Amino acid sequence: MTSTTSTPIQLLAKDLTPRGSVFCPNPLAKMALWNSHPKVYLDVAHTGQAKCPYCGTVYQLKAGEKFSAH
Repeated sequence: MTSTTSTPIQLLAKDLTPRGSVFCPNPLAKMALWNSHPKVYLDVAHTGQAKCPYCGTVYQLKAGEKFSAH
């Protein structure tokens, strides 16, 4: 499967789950329904970015954003 976007999807800390992950496919990536794949959770908080193993979409915290678990 090819990447749905060539530029990383920029995330705010509030876009992450309480555990610091984001799910893909994600509405922020503006994926068409036909381009969907199984929902996977990607750990963004640990390194600041994560790449979906299905579609190659990269999710990245915006510069200056910090995630802290509540």
